[in-house]
Amino acid sequence: MKINKLLFLTALVLLLFTFNSIRAQQKITVVAASDLKFALDSIINVYQQRNPDKEVQVTYGSSGKFFEQIQNGAPFDVFFSADKSYPQKLKEKGFTSSDVKIYGIGKIVIWSKKIDPNTFKINSLSLPQLNKIAIANPDHAPYGEKAVESMKYYKVYEKVKNKLVFGENIAQTAQFVQLGTADIGIIALSLALSPNMKKEGGKYYIIPEKSHKPLEQGYVILKKAASNSSAVKFYNFMATPTAIAILTHFGFTQKKK
Repeated sequence: MKINKLLFLTALVLLLFTFNSIRAQQKITVVAASDLKFALDSIINVYQQRNPDKEVQVTYGSSGKFFEQIQNGAPFDVFFSADKSYPQKLKEKGFTSSDVKIYGIGKIVIWSKKIDPNTFKINSLSLPQLNKIAIANPDHAPYGEKAVESMKYYKVYEKVKNKLVFGENIAQTAQFVQLGTADIGIIALSLALSPNMKKEGGKYYIIPEKSHKPLEQGYVILKKAASNSSAVKFYNFMATPTAIAILTHFGFTQKKK
């Protein structure tokens, strides 16, 4: 009886281990640049409808901050960056298990509820009645870096630099102008096209891409997920016509082949 009981307990432990291993294979942890929130949420919704046994947990934030966390051992499976150089650097350092793919090219816009930036375009930023200009922190947020590049290209940066307020990431920057904490801001087109921003009644002007380096955005499977088939499946789904159509809807243009 003791032997049978021992065999039963051993079998139970093995069964639980196998179940947990399978469950782990079906779940992935994704970290993504915050400009992707509405597009990626929509993509994940479609993906999980088609794959009800797969679970995707996503956290949004600053690409630069995620880059640092991954190097320090953060247990993520897939990384979407607003600047493809971050996943490329991770690949060079051995932190990835796939090629870096481009999911789209982002655009920056001037957005405001107080004025129509299409009237004065980039010079909207230097209007005297506007006291606070929101941009993402250029030290670790690609959209903030490109905002500074554009302002310097059009020679308005020195005029407005004392009015700048920095969001931790581009989503927080959008919140600043949405809530009125800032009078105007430079945000991602993908967020300007989101339902949350549309209902605010603000207007936006797309800053010409010639004024900054391209916002090529990339994603990669991280080393932790090298044997996770669910991570590979989701990685491949991002290149399907369905996912590309959603990305295009939210303002991400596709790189010409």
